[in-house]
Formats: sequence, C-alpha cells, structure tokens
Amino acid sequence: MATEQQAPTVQLGSDDVSQIDELGKVFQKLKTELAKIIVGQDDVIERLAICLFARGHALLMGVPGLAKTLLISRLAETMSLNFSRIQFTPDLMPMDITGTDILQDTASGKREFEFIKGPLFANIVLADEINRAPAKTQAAMLEAMQEHRVTVVGKSFSLEQPFFVLATQNPVEQEGTYPLPEAQLDRFMFLIEVDYPSRDEEIQIARSTTGAALPQLEHILHGEDVIRFQELVRRVPVPDHIYEFAVDLTRRSRPDSDEAPAWLKSLVGWGAGPRAVQYLILGAKARAALHGSYMVRLEDILEVAQPVLTHRVLTTFAAESEGLSSRDIVDRLVDELSKEV
Repeated sequence: MATEQQAPTVQLGSDDVSQIDELGKVFQKLKTELAKIIVGQDDVIERLAICLFARGHALLMGVPGLAKTLLISRLAETMSLNFSRIQFTPDLMPMDITGTDILQDTASGKREFEFIKGPLFANIVLADEINRAPAKTQAAMLEAMQEHRVTVVGKSFSLEQPFFVLATQNPVEQEGTYPLPEAQLDRFMFLIEVDYPSRDEEIQIARSTTGAALPQLEHILHGEDVIRFQELVRRVPVPDHIYEFAVDLTRRSRPDSDEAPAWLKSLVGWGAGPRAVQYLILGAKARAALHGSYMVRLEDILEVAQPVLTHRVLTTFAAESEGLSSRDIVDRLVDELSKEV
C-alpha cells in the first residue's frame, strides 16, 4: 500500500463547500430533534444518516424494545418524508408489499383493472423482522431495494425518490424464520447493531416515556433537500490512498486471496465482494460531509468499516468454536491494516 497521502483528483467548488457546511448544520439539528424522543443511540442515528445520504439501505439488529421502530418513524417525521411500516410474517405474499391490480368500475360503466400501490411506495420503508418473510416476498423486496422499482403482473412501477429501506432482524426467536441469503444481505449498505442503553440512559428513558405525550418534531428537510445532499455526497473528493485502503481491507477479508493474513484463512468461509469497496467509499464520503469535511479522511473509512463489512464476512465453525464473531475479525483486520498506513 502507498503510504504517501496523494491529493484527490477532484476539487470541490465554492457552491459544494457551502452545501457541505449546510449539511453539517442540518445533521446537528437532526440529532438535536431526535434527542427530544430518542435517548442515546447517537452512533445508530449517525449511521442511519450516512446510509440515507449515501443512497444505501440499512439492516438493524437488536432485541425488542430498543426503540428501533420509533427511531425510524421519527427520522421520517423530521425529514417530511412518507413513512411506511411492514410487519413481515411467514404468510406475507409479494403483492402484500408491492400492491396489486384491482378490478374497478369506471365512470363509463366499464370494469378495468387499477393498480393499487402497496406499502413499498413510500420514501422510508421499515421492513420489520424481514427474516420472517418467505423467499418470494424477500425477492420482491430485493428488486425494490436494488432497482428502485417493483414489477407486478409484468408491469414495472418506479418508486418515489428518495427511497430508503430500513430492515430489522430479531436476534432471538429464530424458529419459523427464513434467513436472508447472502445475495440479499449484500444489498444492505450497513449492518447497524442496536445495543442496550447505559444505566443513566435507561433512567432517562423511564422518566421521559412514562409521563406526558411525546413531543412533535420539527420538519428539517424535504425530499428535494435529501436528493440534493445525496448528489453532493457523490462529489466529495477521495484521496488515492483511501481508495487503496478500501480495496486492501476488502481483499484481506477473502480467505482464498493472497493478501489474506494467515490467521484469517481458517476462520472465514467467505469474504466481502466488490460492493463492499463501493460502500466503504460512499460511507466515508457521507460521513465526511456530515462532519463538515471537504475531503474524505482515513478516520471516515475506519468508522464505516465495521457496519459495511460485518455482514459480508461469513465465519466458519472454527471461528464459532473459538468464540469469534464476524465483528471480531473485521476489527482485527482494520486494526492491522491501519497500523501499516
């Protein structure tokens, strides 16, 4: 890896600089508004914002009762975006989420089919317990996430922009679930782990949620603003050594690669693919812009490495027997590579 920090080939214009300053202020205001209702979870909020402005989707993992649904619905409220929640169950069919054709009477007396939109036609979609849905429904969700459209009875319908899917998985009660295949997991930019609050935060939760009604949040952004900032994030310059870092980190996660360290080969069955490189760069760009930086720094890519790679590194039985998770392996890879820079 080249250790010299080369200058990015693209420079921001004055208008882009002012927009990054604006986005940084919007992000701080967003956190302030959500703090009126959501206690703690600052890292979760930042990672959700990174996914949104990088045009990615996020998979949230956490036990019930950690305010995942509340957080996502209030995030949509602050952005004046349409919000839809889908509770996935084993009997959920594709048409239940995409919509279907209904036979309707017209003013002329004729009967014609009319397409009735399903809950996927929203700006922010919460797919609650997505691993409880059967494969056909998961496939319909996959098309919407990847192509930003749905196909019903041979007809394609484009989804309104911005389109942001937040799916949850419950790490307990795995009976009767349909584990997401690797191809669908790879469509999620981030795996965001929602942990228990601290003791002080839990006391604050008890005080704030057992009294008067929760406050209404101020509308900070509109859909047009989100799209404008998404386009801005794509223009954030990236130095060459950051591109190299992202590629080297991803390649080291593959056990069959010559770049993989010896300790990893028996612990990982499958490593991250090229989409991980793309999301590492996009995530670093979005984080840099949210923090008011006009160029991606190494700390930006270090912060997004874990949520990008954890669900793309599949461990073997040998790793499980040693009590090692994908997160442990990613942390070690990041630590070793960052010391070489």
